[in-house]
Amino acid sequence: MLVSYAKQETVEPLKALGKYLGLGLAGSVFVFLGMFFFGLGVLRLMQTETGDNFDGGSWGSMVPYLAAIVVLLLLAGMIVMLFNRAKKRVLS
Repeated sequence: MLVSYAKQETVEPLKALGKYLGLGLAGSVFVFLGMFFFGLGVLRLMQTETGDNFDGGSWGSMVPYLAAIVVLLLLAGMIVMLFNRAKKRVLS
């Protein structure tokens, strides 16, 4: 009876924790991949659809890269804001 109680109180919660850890890890990988491909898409959009405006050897060729970085920072900020809002709802 003592052994079964110890398993119930230690092993089963650890299995449940492992399940949530696995789902969280998978979710974070998919969020990372989504943001990576979104940033790459913004970069390619700026490079292809702006014509020759940002071509050449000057500093203007960095504009598509800066635009992609700004868009990714805004997206990351929105994700953090949504997580904080959800955390406040759970805690209150």
